[in-house]
Amino acid sequence: MGILEGKKILVTGVLTEASIAFATARLAQEQGATVVLSNFGRALSLCQRIAKRLPQEAAVVELDVTNTEHLGSLADRLREIDGLDGRLDGVVHSIGFAPQEAMGEGFPEVAWEHAATAFQVSAWSYASLTQACRPLLANPSSVVGLTFDASVAWPVYGWMGAAKAALESTSRYVARELGPEGVRSNIVAAGPLRSMAMKSIPGSKQFEEAWEGRAPLGWSVTDTEPAGKAVVALLSDWFPATTGEIVHVDGGFHAVGV
Repeated sequence: MGILEGKKILVTGVLTEASIAFATARLAQEQGATVVLSNFGRALSLCQRIAKRLPQEAAVVELDVTNTEHLGSLADRLREIDGLDGRLDGVVHSIGFAPQEAMGEGFPEVAWEHAATAFQVSAWSYASLTQACRPLLANPSSVVGLTFDASVAWPVYGWMGAAKAALESTSRYVARELGPEGVRSNIVAAGPLRSMAMKSIPGSKQFEEAWEGRAPLGWSVTDTEPAGKAVVALLSDWFPATTGEIVHVDGGFHAVGV
C-alpha cells in the first residue's frame, strides 16, 4: 500500500514530462492517490495530452490563477470530477511566471507592471489557490509549493527571485492561518532543472555549472524525481506536525560555501 493510498490530489501547472509537477503526479498515482491536473489557455491541450502519459489518465481542469471566475468556480468544478468524492487531501502549487522584462540584470529599473505580474502569478496565487480549494480540503490535508531558494540573490533571476521570496513567506502565513483547520503548508526548494521555467531564464546555464561544482551529493539537471518524491512525502501523513517549512532538494548546495 502506498503512502498516498486513497488520497485525492490536485497538481497544478503540469505542462511537460520534464517538470517537477509531472513527476509528482506520476509518483502520487504510484503511491495510491487519485490525481487531477490543471492548466489553462494554450497550455491546456498540452496538459490534457500529458495526462494520458501518467500510469492512469488523470482528469484535467482549466485554471488560470489570474482569473477570478476560474478561482471562484474551482471547488464546484472539482466536485463534479469522478473519483474525488468532493474532497481534496492535497494541493500542489506548481505555478510561476515572470515577464522577460522582469528578469536578467537591471533589477532596480524594472517597471512595476512587470514585477506585479511576477508577484501575482508566482506568490499571491499560492494563497488564492489554497482559498479556492479550501471548501474541499480535508482535515488533515497538505498544500505544497515549489521554489528556487530565495534566501539569497541570484544572477539573472531578477524579480522572479523576489517573487519566490514572497511565495516562501506566503506559505508561512497560510500555515499560520489554516493550521487550526488541519491544513499544512510547505515548500520544496529544488536545485536547477531543465524545465520550461528554467529554460525561460536568460543565462540559466550558470546555475547548472555552479551545482556541478558545489553540490555535495551531486546534481542532475534532468532528474525531477528527487523533488517529486519530496513533494509526495509532504503530501503524505508522514509529516503530520510539519508546516511552514522549506525542504531543500538540491544535492546539499544550500548548505555549503565556496
